[in-house]
Amino acid sequence: MPPHFLIIETGQPVESMRRHRGFPHWIRVAAGLPAGDSVVANVEAGETLPAHEGLAGAIVTGSAAMVTDRTEWSERSAAWLGEAARAGLPVLGICYGHQLLAHALGGKVGDNPLGRRMGTLEIRKAAPAGEDPLFEPLPAAFAAQLTHVQSVLELPEGATVLAHSEHDPHQAFRWGDRAWGVQFHPEFSATHMRGYVRARHVALAREGHDPAAILANVGAAPQARRVLRRFVHHARQLARA
Repeated sequence: MPPHFLIIETGQPVESMRRHRGFPHWIRVAAGLPAGDSVVANVEAGETLPAHEGLAGAIVTGSAAMVTDRTEWSERSAAWLGEAARAGLPVLGICYGHQLLAHALGGKVGDNPLGRRMGTLEIRKAAPAGEDPLFEPLPAAFAAQLTHVQSVLELPEGATVLAHSEHDPHQAFRWGDRAWGVQFHPEFSATHMRGYVRARHVALAREGHDPAAILANVGAAPQARRVLRRFVHHARQLARA
């Protein structure tokens, strides 16, 4: 049996989207990962993390929580991530997971000075992405699904920027050669994104955004979705080596 992937569950979808199940299911579907090839640790609910030895890789989900709150479960997960990444376990952090990974490795996380960002938006590759196993085949610019208030403000030492956007200079990074963080949501379909925009319409309007315009601009983001599949493929290759 091949090594399992660990999905670290750090939160739940907005209530209106829970009929589509939780983030681990969305990630498995987007990654083409059979349920039997993964295990889930719901750290937000207090579940403990297993030893990282013997895993094929770890994927950290998004969350409505804030890394800057430094909750016990979040800090415990950050310590595990830092240890696992330094030991060479392939790791992919998504949104909150991206921020948590950066925090775990010595970066700085906080409120994005430009405020909330939500919807299907353009991401642009940075030059080092041309030699990255996850980002190399993606086009120079691609659509991705985003919903976040906080961002990675300072990357950890030794990190390489792989992608950026108008709103965020650190949309994706790699630390070393086996740990990645992406601020965008590769697991989100257009249906997921529309559900989030509808759920957050009051906050969006209050903050000066146009929820109707954001909703009208939501579309598929297949190139961003490829990042998950490439991570799983790459981690499996490393496990076989």
